[in-house]
Amino acid sequence: MNLLVLILKKANLVDEICKDLAEEGVHGGTILDGVGMASVIEKMDDIPIFSMIKTLLAEDDERDTVKVMLFVMNDEEMERARKTIKDVVGLDQPNTGIMFALPVTFVEGLGA
Repeated sequence: MNLLVLILKKANLVDEICKDLAEEGVHGGTILDGVGMASVIEKMDDIPIFSMIKTLLAEDDERDTVKVMLFVMNDEEMERARKTIKDVVGLDQPNTGIMFALPVTFVEGLGA
């Protein structure tokens, strides 16, 4: 079992990702709201170097919120999910998101 994690900067793609994953047989997951580090740094006025960085980051309006999508799944499901997510999001493009997986040593509560 694996924990597949997608940190998605393009929050507008969540519905499409969920629809396409469901079509591929992936039905369980959790979606959380998150805040990117850039938006936290931008609010720091007391550290001089961050005020310079703030001007560089000011152009990106979508930096404030991210979606964190979590899925516990077996290897076969994970490969289908990865392909589906990459097809929708285009993770090879800058500022789209990051996806990674971690091994899960046990799972309880997934049902039958």
